[in-house]
Amino acid sequence: MEIVRSLAERVVSNVESVIIGKRGVVEFTLLALLCQGHVLIEDVPGTGKTILARAVARSIGCKFKRIQFTPDMLPSDVTGVSMFNQKTHEFEFREGPVFAQIVLADEINRATPKTQSALLEAMEERQVTVDGEVHPMDKPFLVLATQNPIEYEGTFPLPEAQLDRFMLRINMGYPDKQSEISILGAQQFAHPISALQQVVSQEELLEAQETVKQIYVDDSIKEYIIELTTATRNHPDVYLGVSPRGSLALYRTGQALAAIRHRDYVIPDDIKYLSEPTMAHRLIISPAARIKNIDPKEVIDDILSTVPVPKAQVS
Repeated sequence: MEIVRSLAERVVSNVESVIIGKRGVVEFTLLALLCQGHVLIEDVPGTGKTILARAVARSIGCKFKRIQFTPDMLPSDVTGVSMFNQKTHEFEFREGPVFAQIVLADEINRATPKTQSALLEAMEERQVTVDGEVHPMDKPFLVLATQNPIEYEGTFPLPEAQLDRFMLRINMGYPDKQSEISILGAQQFAHPISALQQVVSQEELLEAQETVKQIYVDDSIKEYIIELTTATRNHPDVYLGVSPRGSLALYRTGQALAAIRHRDYVIPDDIKYLSEPTMAHRLIISPAARIKNIDPKEVIDDILSTVPVPKAQVS
């Protein structure tokens, strides 16, 4: 467990020197990285979404690429394309920007669903198939996607299959007054990200990813996770509940959270803390509930208050 704790402290402290006053957001991103998941960051412009992705990539020394999504993009602009080489008289595959270890899908909802779907195989299977040929992704592989929740002009809602592939959805939020004053001072002469150094090796990260899987999860905790996800499927205000992939996301992030909080076992509070970021974006609220302005957070709060919490067992 020590490697996970040490890695988490170094990465979070390093990123916090750039993303000031947002420790929780940085930790959520690290959880996804430890669980080999992906993150959807939904917030207004200027809150540091892009800088967060760059800071994480620099901290772990990973290859970073940014894809600026626009309505006229094609799937091949993301995955790459096979081109005919006049010299060799053979087709050669030219990699698209998705072939990186940290991929920033900036304003992902500005691309058409056809282009958004180019990420589906890469996010789930860590590979891209072009012209029948499979091209594996490098490890580690993390997609950090951003979207603006305010603008609707020229945007396309993310399909359910795309949303379900994001392990976590988080909000940056505005910094508090003191943090924003610190941001002004830190950027007086240059942006602090230019001086950010690598603090973790890729080998350490891959080892930590395997170590997290060893965290103990009691059967009562597993049952609690399933009861929560099942409750979303049967809730009167929900049209489509959390998928089994959502249950697995809650399970894996629970293991990672326990590890960075210096425990080798998961407790119910871990699951409750992670319920909203792992489940809210997977819920589709029924039309009748939307008329009443009921949102996924309210549904999850209601479920957490009604599903019994497993009690400690005395051996």
